[in-house]
Amino acid sequence: MANWQYTKGLHDIGNGLYAYLLPDGSWGWSNAGLIVDGEETLLVDTLFTVGLTQDMLDIMRDAAPAAKNIDKVVNTHANADHIWGNQLVKDSEIIASTGCAEEFDHFLPETVIGMMAQSKELGVLGEFVEHCFAPFDFSGIELTPPTTTFADELTVMCGDKTVNLYNVGPAHTRGDVLAHVPGDKVIFTGDIIFNEGHPVIWDGPIANWQKACDRILALDVDVVVPGHGPVTDKAYVRKFKGYLDYIEAESRKGFDAGLSEWDTACEISLADYDTWLDAERVLGNVHALYREFRDEGEAPEVMPIFEAMARFHKEIILPRMQG
Repeated sequence: MANWQYTKGLHDIGNGLYAYLLPDGSWGWSNAGLIVDGEETLLVDTLFTVGLTQDMLDIMRDAAPAAKNIDKVVNTHANADHIWGNQLVKDSEIIASTGCAEEFDHFLPETVIGMMAQSKELGVLGEFVEHCFAPFDFSGIELTPPTTTFADELTVMCGDKTVNLYNVGPAHTRGDVLAHVPGDKVIFTGDIIFNEGHPVIWDGPIANWQKACDRILALDVDVVVPGHGPVTDKAYVRKFKGYLDYIEAESRKGFDAGLSEWDTACEISLADYDTWLDAERVLGNVHALYREFRDEGEAPEVMPIFEAMARFHKEIILPRMQG
């Protein structure tokens, strides 16, 4: 595999495929992709804000003039940092899974704007909101939902390039899509793969996420463009799946021992992942796994989990980093 540099901006994968990267890959700093063939273009995801998305589109159009008109957009899932720039490509066909479309408005720009405005009054939660989102300008965002949805699989064309879309959710979210370009041995994974960062299970079950990793590993793929972090390959996908397996096994131990989610998260050793970002997400993952172990069917409430992660970040993760 090429020694991909992890720098902000557009990276030429070759043969009309590009990855757009936003280091350092932490909360909100997501990746996108561009596929070009002749005069046709397909964009994989927009970014967290209108400004970030506009900068990305300008750079893409300089590199590939055909990108002046984006024909198709694939939203890999409904997290804000992959969809809140959609209004800038509103004349394109916007494609997503049915699960993504169903939860497209589950988190609104005005919610995070309100939390930012009240951060001083929100205590630990407010501190964490500032930590995660202070660099971003959320003004002027108009939610622009998908125009085409699919349940399981969909094949679309970009010029003569075949792009296979696989819905592997619910996993990270209710509907997670892999965008595979078989002719070029490239896959854009959305947040099914976080490179060098802890993932977060918003929906689950974790088994679907593990199966999604297996699906990537079974494909003839040389280049993996993750939802966050550097461009990588299948060797890292194996490592990432190992993380999911490990978190599941350790959470099961804590659950069977009668420990609380908090105590289990504190007990889990992250020595093999000590360079990964956003370790507070371990607590969110333990909460998700405990819901599975209890066979709780209802959808999780996001904000209480986010607030718990905020407290975990301040009370557990930061002291570890400083010590």
